[in-house]
Amino acid sequence: MNVHFIAIGGSAMHNLAIALHHKGYKVTGSDDEIFDPAKTRLQKLGLLPHSIGWNPEMIHSELDAVILGMHAKGDNPELLKAKALGLKIYSYPEYLYEQAKDKIRVVIGGSHGKTTITAMILHVLKQAGIDTDYMVGAQLEGFDVMVRLTKDARFMVFEGDEYLTSALDRRPKFHVYQPHIALISGIAWDHVNVFPTFDNYVEQFRIFAGMVPPEGSLIYCAEDENVVAASASAAENVHKLPYTCPDYKIENGITRLNYNRKSIPMKIFGHHNMLNLEGARYVCEAMGVDTVTFYNAISTFSGASKRLEFVAGHDSCSVYKDFAHSPSKLQATINAVKEQFPDRKLIACMELHTYSSLNLQFLEEYRNTMNKADVAVVFYSRHALELKRLPFFTTEDVGKAFGRDDIQVFNENTKLIGFLKSMNWNHANLLMMSSGNFEGTDLKDLAETLINK
Repeated sequence: MNVHFIAIGGSAMHNLAIALHHKGYKVTGSDDEIFDPAKTRLQKLGLLPHSIGWNPEMIHSELDAVILGMHAKGDNPELLKAKALGLKIYSYPEYLYEQAKDKIRVVIGGSHGKTTITAMILHVLKQAGIDTDYMVGAQLEGFDVMVRLTKDARFMVFEGDEYLTSALDRRPKFHVYQPHIALISGIAWDHVNVFPTFDNYVEQFRIFAGMVPPEGSLIYCAEDENVVAASASAAENVHKLPYTCPDYKIENGITRLNYNRKSIPMKIFGHHNMLNLEGARYVCEAMGVDTVTFYNAISTFSGASKRLEFVAGHDSCSVYKDFAHSPSKLQATINAVKEQFPDRKLIACMELHTYSSLNLQFLEEYRNTMNKADVAVVFYSRHALELKRLPFFTTEDVGKAFGRDDIQVFNENTKLIGFLKSMNWNHANLLMMSSGNFEGTDLKDLAETLINK
């Protein structure tokens, strides 16, 4: 097979390119920008484009497929040539489905938790010796790539993103995968640039629930009323499996799960992660993993990249980073750290980085989400507003939206870092939350500086 990637440098796209390369496909690609880790990983395998930019000459009639990334626009010159030649053009999700159409497809959906749940499932399946293909949105410990495609694996596990499929296909990605086993972890309005109303957003999950075939399984969080309502769209002959948070306690800074009169120590923590764990357990059982095997395996799970990831620390101070950016993720992550370390001061810092979070009207959705933090800090970049062509707003606008008079708001990186360095970090934790990078801040370096003050 001869496959060309338009926008090969994307996080998901370059992982798919690598997976196909490992499968023996001939892979080419192009992009107008490629950064690490994609650049180094592609270069190592000889897949890095010889030059940056779009090159229509790479599109020819001998291509079996052209895979279009979300980064590419509808007027992309390579895309236009592929259309003119009548080539088969797939979006990233469509091609994943093409690779998995004869497998049992497991799709993990939800506004939050889907990366962690997918990671938990893959961790357990690996330890249980169950072979599976997969696509997950974060680098996982013990896994070389974020996409695996083989001929023989019976299952394929997908992290089911609800964002749009491509410039040519306005369907949410998770609608493309057609699940046999589906999970919905939670529903909280996001991607307002695509779904302008909450009901429009929820409708995507109703459709997803309705896609589960007869005798398939729909696993859903019963603690979320929006999820419960959306799950009602599933057909009557679908196995509906609601889950709630399992019993757990915290002893000496360690979360212990109570099961069958046993206390099982966990490497992860937080109510939301215990919910994620229970959802993963139901999925694994639907895939043939018994409960004892699941708990033995999950006790060694240390988390997915950037999901409450430990950066640095010692006995009286720890620094964590998290991908949290939406209101629901922000609140759950802050609450988790405060619950785990109730005697330590919590400084919670989040970056407004996505289209939704940088929308002044949407900012109201963040009201009261940082209330459990002892010190609440918000950062946003003027440059990010310019790049996304969004109206400028003031630090006062942010403080008002979050509903805390004492909130610290910065739109300059140097002032943010200066503020954090000025604080006393004895018996205190720092939580840095963003889908970006705080304008290039090296969090490892910052953490080492703070804990060694």
